[in-house]
Amino acid sequence: MPRRSPNRAVLGIVGVVGFLLLWEAVPRIGLIPARFLPPASEVLAALGERLVLPEFWTAVGDTVLTWGIGLGIAFAAASLLGFAVGSVPVLRAFTHSTVEFLRPIPSVALIPLAILLYGTDMASTLLLVVYAAFWQIYIQVLYGVSDIDPVAEQTARSYGLGRLSRLRYIAWPSALPYVLTGLRLGAAVALILTITGQLIIGTPGLGQQISVAKNSDATELVYALIIATGALGVAVNVGVRALERRALRWHASVRGEEIA
Repeated sequence: MPRRSPNRAVLGIVGVVGFLLLWEAVPRIGLIPARFLPPASEVLAALGERLVLPEFWTAVGDTVLTWGIGLGIAFAAASLLGFAVGSVPVLRAFTHSTVEFLRPIPSVALIPLAILLYGTDMASTLLLVVYAAFWQIYIQVLYGVSDIDPVAEQTARSYGLGRLSRLRYIAWPSALPYVLTGLRLGAAVALILTITGQLIIGTPGLGQQISVAKNSDATELVYALIIATGALGVAVNVGVRALERRALRWHASVRGEEIA
């Protein structure tokens, strides 16, 4: 009789509990001073106190709003530009060197420019988010457009399908797995830059609250807010993965996951 593998959720819970126990023990036995690493119980208590405060949820809302707007702008721009450029080989070759120059520029290097243009307004953080997420999605869209089956493309042309029809029935379904991969990567990067912008620039959100707690020497609260940002990141990843599976339920890779 084959042995049943342990449930992933159970293993995950065991891993989290083990990590918390280790975290609790390290400052208790003095390996790291508690002023630098408070025990997990104190951090979780601080997080629990924060969860009942309206300003905490306001900060969460500001973070999610900035993330969502930035990711939405980046996704729309990258998708439209990616399909337009990727569909014309000459245009893709012409813009290749420019893309390779701009893409490696770290978004945090734009912080002085963002402050100069928008001050501490949400728009300054949006500039960082859009710039970082755009390249994650744009490159994947280019890969998706280049992966379109040329036989399917020629067949569609021979049957008289116009450019828009070929885009809808050939290009979009073929590129969709790449587009959604770019969206998943862009969503994670967008959240990172949202927190970074709030932390450094001071725009409203969880990052700003972390900065205030740090300046107030509230070490337990700093760790508690970091845990909150981590939980938000997990929620974003789970949500985007669910969207990806739903949109690609017809795709062989998703059907293979369901069978496994």
